[in-house]
Amino acid sequence: MTDDHWYEDETGPMVRPYTVTGGRTRPSDRHVIDLMSQVTVLETEAGQPGVDHAAAALLDLARRAPRPVVELAADADLPLTVVRVLLGDLAEAGLLRIDEPYRPPPGGPAADPELLREIVERLREL
Repeated sequence: MTDDHWYEDETGPMVRPYTVTGGRTRPSDRHVIDLMSQVTVLETEAGQPGVDHAAAALLDLARRAPRPVVELAADADLPLTVVRVLLGDLAEAGLLRIDEPYRPPPGGPAADPELLREIVERLREL
């Protein structure tokens, strides 16, 4: 066991989330960032001047493939609020794009009560 591991488990992260975001708790109003919004990196170069460590880590995670916000937050081990603020900053800097999640059209298969009952029954069997 290393000292880094002990520090994280026993005392928490070295930098509190509000310092990572400069005290902000939500992204600018220009970006609606849903849990399932897809994040796509627009640049391919690894180095970005002016991007702090936490934002650079998010860029690295999202660079692999378009991913939902909730996945990035889990993989980055950061609170969702912090990830939303950082992603908003990166989108405003033109480094990534945030797309609304796919929503099936009304009246599609997801609206079929019989299908939903069957899904519930199958899940209970598991």
